[in-house]
Amino acid sequence: MVARYLPTTKEEKQNATHEVMQQIALAALYRAGFFDRAAFYGDTCLRIFYGLQRFSEDMDFSLLQADENFRLENYFDAIIAEFKAIGREITITRKEKKTQTNVESAFLKDTTEIYNLRFSTEKNVKIKIEVDTQPPAGFATEHKLLMLPFSFMARCYTLSDLYAGKMHALLFRKWKNRVKGRDWYDFEWYVRNNIPLNFPTAARRPTRRLGGSPAHKNHPDR
Repeated sequence: MVARYLPTTKEEKQNATHEVMQQIALAALYRAGFFDRAAFYGDTCLRIFYGLQRFSEDMDFSLLQADENFRLENYFDAIIAEFKAIGREITITRKEKKTQTNVESAFLKDTTEIYNLRFSTEKNVKIKIEVDTQPPAGFATEHKLLMLPFSFMARCYTLSDLYAGKMHALLFRKWKNRVKGRDWYDFEWYVRNNIPLNFPTAARRPTRRLGGSPAHKNHPDR
């Protein structure tokens, strides 16, 4: 699967390997019925299913309905088995969040579960999986086809709702000294492709908590 990317440098090969890992993980989640309960969103979703021309490492998911008892561990066996079927061994570890700290992702809250998935023999190749167990209300989803490692449908945020999430990141991410140029690149992608912004979803997002504190306390929730 990596060969089809025709990598010519070490960086290109690593990017291709990351994306192949993501596709295999998506296939495993599909087999396990994960997309009956959750949807894929974020930059990697935009890359794999909508044609964004840049690689993205993290995989962001949102439950369709809030469930504080949800555990991704219930899907670990399916993910491990999918990789084993192609002859690769992986390890999945849960990332313990430190208390009293702000999370980096614009969409993460204290209720977001974070996991790292990596090859057992290549420690520098890993992907981070995040699941929002207390999602915002009102987002729309659609089923998108992925052809590799086999043909299957994954539930994804619609482009208008992905755009709303990106606007939220641009406006409310805690930049400090780490300005993320990829957010502006993605914003331009939405503009160039004339993607309509889901304004009601964009208006609701600032009322959610980012890193445990109100992002914009007085913003109307429509």
